[in-house]
Amino acid sequence: MKIRSIAVFCGSNSGRDSLFMSQTTRLGHLLAEKGITLIYGGGKKGLMGAIADAVIDAGGKARGIIPRVLTEWEQEHKELTELVVVPDMHTRKKMMYEWSDAAVILPGGFGTMDELFEMLTWNQLKIHDKKIFILNISGFYDALIAYLRKAESEGFLYDPLDERVVVCEDADELVARL
Repeated sequence: MKIRSIAVFCGSNSGRDSLFMSQTTRLGHLLAEKGITLIYGGGKKGLMGAIADAVIDAGGKARGIIPRVLTEWEQEHKELTELVVVPDMHTRKKMMYEWSDAAVILPGGFGTMDELFEMLTWNQLKIHDKKIFILNISGFYDALIAYLRKAESEGFLYDPLDERVVVCEDADELVARL
């Protein structure tokens, strides 16, 4: 399946490691170069804003979906190809899943984990079959990946983890594996 659009879930903060920002920007440039539309949370701050800015700066398309309650918190991005303001987080996530062919998880906090685990759960339940990529910048997700492998080895997953999740160390590897 050709990937035409990709949902990116990430932090509305930038994190402390400068590689988070540089790899996020690199990914945005690569997505634009490949003609892949960015589907993301619509914010202007942190890694969210960085990936949208990078896609736009490289001439790509960026579609944001932001819940009304977060328009001030995450500072909605006004320069997007399209920005949709929705009533709540559930609507945001559902639209992001529907509009994308795959998902990428960048460093982030609770919201990013919520989005990752909902995607994984829906994938396991066959609600969708979209590939999920984890961009493990600077080993940010090492502990999470160890947990997922443990859940797999202990028999808590229905399918092999590698059928659901692709772990990449940098943006170039991720785009090469799309």
